[in-house]
Amino acid sequence: MSGFRKISTKIIDPRLPEAVGGFLLSRLRPDHPVIFGIAGSQGSGKSTLAAHLAKTYGGVSLSLDDAYLMREERVELARKVHPLFHTRGVPGTHDLELLGRVLDALLDASENSETPLPAFDKLADERLPIDQWPVFKGRPRFVILEGWCLGVLPEPEARLADPVNTLEAEADVLLHWREAVNQALSTAYAALHQRLEALVYLRAPDFDTVLDWRCEQEAGLLGVEYIPAGRRGALARFVAHFQRLTLWMMQGGIRADMTVDLDTRRRVVAIAMNHTT
Repeated sequence: MSGFRKISTKIIDPRLPEAVGGFLLSRLRPDHPVIFGIAGSQGSGKSTLAAHLAKTYGGVSLSLDDAYLMREERVELARKVHPLFHTRGVPGTHDLELLGRVLDALLDASENSETPLPAFDKLADERLPIDQWPVFKGRPRFVILEGWCLGVLPEPEARLADPVNTLEAEADVLLHWREAVNQALSTAYAALHQRLEALVYLRAPDFDTVLDWRCEQEAGLLGVEYIPAGRRGALARFVAHFQRLTLWMMQGGIRADMTVDLDTRRRVVAIAMNHTT
């Protein structure tokens, strides 16, 4: 399974798990497991951090990426709503009902429970069959859900009018895609955020860095050191689907309890505690 999601075990900056781990542990509840969230752009290191914290402190990590809609479902969504929904990633392209059932199962688990965790093959662009999902055994101390768009607030309608890139200008002239994504943020994704005991946001320094990080991810999936220049162009178009909300998050359009500013090498620049309601 060459496209199975691989999680690096290397933490770039040891201050990151120390600070985030200490904060999240302070929010544990002794009577039952809770759900923590880690948000951040592609390549920011949220999967690595989530897996590290779960292994270190007795929890389980789960990725929003592994709950994408099946390819046929996204094809149908693209047909009914807007062609840009054929590309996975933005709010509206996840199976939040499936994710909710898995979260419920983990929170209700006993010491003898076995909970299958969804897995998505990014190279094949398809969720793996359930008999190939990893299984978490037992009752977790906590659940860490990581996903790039967790906690993102809906944009004010006035912001939707101006395209942020060529993709939006040419493929979403009537704003239908932007409006549908914003509606999803107002409903199902807002409900998901309400389930989080706390949310940590890993903020990239700028959007150009996000593309660099995404290219690094692709190289890792392919098992190569560098990707061809032509593939970088294709990834630039893919990442353009995320640009609007990534910029919105960088500018404060996210409801997070802790914000960690990273430099281009994923080293911690600053950590801020946010007052959220």
